[in-house]
Amino acid sequence: MELGNFFKILSRHKLTLIIIPLLTIIITFFLVRNQPDTYSSETQIATGLVDQTQTLTTTNSGSPQSEINQDFDNLTQIIRSKKMLDQVSYQLMIHDLTSTEPFEKPSKLFLTLNTPARVHALAVYTDYYNNRKELSLYNPDQNGLHALLTSMGYDSEALLKSLTVYRAENSDFINIDYSADDPHLAAFVVNTLAREFITYYTYIVKENQRKAITFLGNLVIAKKDTLDSKINQLKNYKIANQILNINEEARAIYTQIADYETHLEQAQRDEVSTAAAIRNIDSKFNPDNRKYMESLLVPVNQNIVSVTDQINSLLANNSDNSNDDKIDSLKRVAVEQISQSSDKYVTSPLAAQQNLVEERLTLEVQYQIAKNSIGTIQQGLVKLNTKLNGVVPHEAVVEQDESAIDIASKEYMDILGKYNQTSLDANYTAQLKQLETGMPGVAQPSKKMLLVILSGFITFIGCVIIFFLLYFFDDTIKTPAELANASGAPVLGYLNLLSSNTIDLRKVWTETNVDPETYQFKNLLQSIRFEVDTELAGNKILLINSLGNGEGKTFVATNLAYAYSLVNKKVLLIDGNFHNPGITHSVKSKLFVEDYLNGTSPDFIAQNSSRITVLSNKGGDGSLFEVTNENTIRDRFEKIREAFDVIIIEASSLNTLNKSKEWNKFADKILAVFEAGKPVRNNQKANLAYLKSQNDKFIGWVLNVVNKLDATEEETDAA
Repeated sequence: MELGNFFKILSRHKLTLIIIPLLTIIITFFLVRNQPDTYSSETQIATGLVDQTQTLTTTNSGSPQSEINQDFDNLTQIIRSKKMLDQVSYQLMIHDLTSTEPFEKPSKLFLTLNTPARVHALAVYTDYYNNRKELSLYNPDQNGLHALLTSMGYDSEALLKSLTVYRAENSDFINIDYSADDPHLAAFVVNTLAREFITYYTYIVKENQRKAITFLGNLVIAKKDTLDSKINQLKNYKIANQILNINEEARAIYTQIADYETHLEQAQRDEVSTAAAIRNIDSKFNPDNRKYMESLLVPVNQNIVSVTDQINSLLANNSDNSNDDKIDSLKRVAVEQISQSSDKYVTSPLAAQQNLVEERLTLEVQYQIAKNSIGTIQQGLVKLNTKLNGVVPHEAVVEQDESAIDIASKEYMDILGKYNQTSLDANYTAQLKQLETGMPGVAQPSKKMLLVILSGFITFIGCVIIFFLLYFFDDTIKTPAELANASGAPVLGYLNLLSSNTIDLRKVWTETNVDPETYQFKNLLQSIRFEVDTELAGNKILLINSLGNGEGKTFVATNLAYAYSLVNKKVLLIDGNFHNPGITHSVKSKLFVEDYLNGTSPDFIAQNSSRITVLSNKGGDGSLFEVTNENTIRDRFEKIREAFDVIIIEASSLNTLNKSKEWNKFADKILAVFEAGKPVRNNQKANLAYLKSQNDKFIGWVLNVVNKLDATEEETDAA
């Protein structure tokens, strides 16, 4: 497919491409010339979503641009919603029902309303407007009122067609634009829609804020009650268990336990060390010396033992550390008595060991003190641990209650913060405002001329597209080049399409003053004669065939025979098409090929001296071999081969199978005729392959009835 051929088609149909768009332009002009002018009115609403000068808080100052865009989309969709447009529709109907100058020309349905019907319609529209209700199409009465709205062009669908709602770039404003035939109608629609939107949106915002404040207020009270309950529960538990400060109490117990453990460790070390020291001293005394010394010191020792017993008694009863002062005083008395015993003069041979005795007495006292202190300290530790074990459960309960109080306090503060913020927003929420009232506008620039131009342009483009589709899906053969490409065989020439249904061959070849198409036909036929004669190369029998019926074999065979006769060739034209004997019908010769082949006809060869001899056939559905056998036919053809210069046979088309192919056995060359404007169909490809297989006989094609423009283009391309 070549694009140049498409432009040739456009060039061939240039008048169509001019006339059809021109007619469309004329028709469009008459259709739109009486269209009324269009008036537009616009109003603007400030939302406060971006402009924070109207609010105390900056609720949207940190919002991402996507959320702000979504908020504006929601607002524009509310304005375009059916609920809002229904309010405008009701107002328009109320106006037209009550005014002597309605916005639109009353429709036929509107004019059929009588007084009661008008009163009823007005009452229903007013009620539905005040209550923001929607007409139900399931109710016959409301369905009729909706039909009345639609007939006047006031329904939501009709309003949307001329309504434009958009955000003014990235500003805080929403523009509402409406176009109508009446400037007052356009202004009424935008103002009413803006007012209804502001009223409705303000109402739902306030209602939602009221519900939010009520809900959060109740939640604040509930959280406050929960917090107070937790606090009272902890307070009562502390009172019931006499807990002042459980953390300080536990800390004091831990400190006392640490001190007691330190004293216990020290007493245990003292006990071990003093016992070891006493055993060491005792090992240095023999029994005799010990008896002597003890007899002298009995009074002193008795006093020391008495004081020691008092100290041990006080230590045993010192669990609360109240006897510490007395114990310290008795320890000093014991030390003094030990010193006194050492000051006594004793005459003894063992005086050298006196210091050891005194040291042993001191260690004995210390050992008794340390030994008795261990038990006392251990008893104190048991009491402190018991007291600590009693504090631990209280600590767990108090800690759990304090954690619950902390959680309840956080929940209460969060809800309280939201409640305060919501209350603040409710008092300082930005109010939607209609910045400017829509006014009746001037007539918009007329689009009539634009519609006229567009109609012509669209029609022109449509015609081009149609021609392109026809060209794209057109697989018909129009030129010799296309036939050669489709068949893969040479094309010897073509014959142009004649405007006349009949042709006078004598006039074509004898007269010099003929019309251009006849002159062209003559030249093309001469060219074909030359090409065929060249291909025959001394052979005489030429079979003219075709892939299908109606391709013009008879026309080509007849004209070619006449063309040969003009160059002083003796021509025999045989009608071998028993299926459709066209030559027989046109020439009406009395000589029949059947009679000649079976030997029943007179010897026309000797009797006929004209340049063109025609053998007709008797028709029927027979075939060549049914007339006589092949050998006889060959003998007969040898006779006519000697008598004539050129023998042209028209056979039936190849779709008749053997009826056509039987003639091929006796032909020297085969010439096929193809009618222009037809495609090579799938069922013909087998016959096309058969022709191409006749390499020694098939000489090519003649394209018949070629369109004048196609022929001209072919000649131009060839040049």
